[in-house]
Amino acid sequence: MSRFDNSSGGKSIMRLCRFGEGRLGVVRGAEVLDVTDALDDLPSYRYPLPSVDQVIANLGTLRPRIEAVAETAEAFPLSGISLLSPVANPGKIVAAPVNYKKHLEEARTDPEIHHQNQIAEIQKVGLFLKATSSLEGPSKGVEIRHPERRNDHEIELAVIISKAADRISAEEALDYVAGYAIGLDMTIRGPEERSLRKSLDTFTVLGPWLVTADEIPDPNAISLKLSVNGETRQDANTRDLVIGVADLIAYASSFYTLMPGDILLTGTPEGVGPVVPGDVINATIEHVGTMDVQVRAAQAR
Repeated sequence: MSRFDNSSGGKSIMRLCRFGEGRLGVVRGAEVLDVTDALDDLPSYRYPLPSVDQVIANLGTLRPRIEAVAETAEAFPLSGISLLSPVANPGKIVAAPVNYKKHLEEARTDPEIHHQNQIAEIQKVGLFLKATSSLEGPSKGVEIRHPERRNDHEIELAVIISKAADRISAEEALDYVAGYAIGLDMTIRGPEERSLRKSLDTFTVLGPWLVTADEIPDPNAISLKLSVNGETRQDANTRDLVIGVADLIAYASSFYTLMPGDILLTGTPEGVGPVVPGDVINATIEHVGTMDVQVRAAQAR
């Protein structure tokens, strides 16, 4: 029997992770199959390098090779490896603010969230960008650089773009999705612009792996839940998005071309709250997976 036959009778599924020192893995149950050798099939480049993630850009042609390598690949216990962000080199991280109605309501009523800023609907404020340097995998955890301020968790469905998307329609938008992951859009509360407060090192956690798009036929109907130290904070469903996934992709592509490996964070539901060093965030998204993320103090310099 193929290692890619599941119990339901043979659908080939793919959950890609990056682990250790940049190795590529396929997650199968409680194991990770090391398929790094498949990367030998990637095109070679010289400077200047393309500004896209090469695994994502070539995933369509690379996938048969990954599956072939996985048949005889060395397996590692998932519990014993260090998980990196499943996307190594996004050109940009695009994020959707206040894209759940109840989160908009809580942001407007909690002064520790709005800090005298006017919190407007997403249709008015649009999207914002996060620094790619803020991207980390779940195993590294979240560093708190400013413990004197409130640092909040925000769970979000993350969409990874598969190919160049320039002013596309919502009807075709899901054809431009390589896969999905759990995103933690960490933020410091305060009066500054969102992009500054959300772009600290480690403040975009992506993981635990990339689930290919064929596993999630309707991204607008999946549940997501976040707890801190076992206490449930956020519990919602993407059906409550103000702007759904396809419309969000189309909207983003109307302002700038989305490229392979770009990450779109679709917004967080109500229940955002503070974390401090020593906390453990557990984030789960239906059909994607679950990940534990440690919160720690930034090392002194």
